[in-house]
Amino acid sequence: MSASRNSTMRKAILVHFTYLILFCSSSFVYGQADQNLQADSLNYESQRNRVNELLDQRSKKFGEYGTSLEQKTGVFGLFKTKGDMQKSNEILREIVINDNHIFIETRKLLELKDSQSIRYQRLANEYDEQINSYMKTISKLQEANEGLKKELMDLGNQQHQHSLIFYIAGLLILILSGWLIMLYRKNSLKKLTK
Repeated sequence: MSASRNSTMRKAILVHFTYLILFCSSSFVYGQADQNLQADSLNYESQRNRVNELLDQRSKKFGEYGTSLEQKTGVFGLFKTKGDMQKSNEILREIVINDNHIFIETRKLLELKDSQSIRYQRLANEYDEQINSYMKTISKLQEANEGLKKELMDLGNQQHQHSLIFYIAGLLILILSGWLIMLYRKNSLKKLTK
């Protein structure tokens, strides 16, 4: 009985140890995923700030362009000179170059956003799979735990039954030996009286 009780205790310890391992591993996995998501968010914010800076530059250039269009350095400030036109064209060219940079950086921003969405979806799926597998493992462990509790109770009941059988057998032996002693005395008395 001692061996089976030790076996039951080992099984119970194994079940609780498995619970501990599940908890620790899930904490580690979620911690790693959280760090990756924070890094992605920082990259996204950095890219978004870059696009906003380019948009601010574009607004400034448009202001400069508007000023250059109004600027007239010709005769008595009434006419535009060739230099005024070239300066306006140069500002307009810088706006176009800046717009190209805005398109490129915006495309990168959208790609980051798409990759984040894909990553979030993948992580959500992984979390669902992990949670489902953890739930299955926990269910199995709970069933094993219940089985161990039942086995422990059965062992206790068996021990109780064995003790009860031992006491009944002892009582029967006492009664039988008392009866045999009485029979022996009765027979001894009969022989003595004859």
